[in-house]
Amino acid sequence: MPMKDMIKNSKSICDELVPTINKIELELTVQYSSNIRSHLKEIPTRFQFCKWFKAGLRQNAQVTIRIVDEVEGRRYNRDYRGKDYATNVLVFVYGETLPLSGDIVLCAAVIEKEANQQHKDLLAHYAHLTVHSSLHLQGYIHENEDDAIIMEKLEKEIVVSLGFDDPYQYGN
Repeated sequence: MPMKDMIKNSKSICDELVPTINKIELELTVQYSSNIRSHLKEIPTRFQFCKWFKAGLRQNAQVTIRIVDEVEGRRYNRDYRGKDYATNVLVFVYGETLPLSGDIVLCAAVIEKEANQQHKDLLAHYAHLTVHSSLHLQGYIHENEDDAIIMEKLEKEIVVSLGFDDPYQYGN
């Protein structure tokens, strides 16, 4: 497949790709920043993003996942969170009406670096962050210890149900 075809936006109703996970409808758009071409071989497929995101959903949703480089990730984190560094994932939620609506920004370089440092499988780390994002979209937070315990328990259950290891048990 020519690189230019891989960079374009891809949008689908995930029910066409992943009909058996649950009865929740997910409309997912996946965008790839043109500056992450060197990371594209490490990026999950749209099918994988659909499967992982849908596994964490309990409500219908319309979501865009944007895969970015460190420069773009840093800019979003600085402009919207006041933190001048690239982070692994940012979640932007729009309103509280159904279907849920939001944008997810995943920084490919940061995710790859974290997976290497934590001795995690890269796809498992992407799956975890995708599930994490789906929970944020539904209002889960981890700003205090009690909320973090609840969210992490759900993340672990969902990620393990997808066939991956516990995301909070790092390898050596």
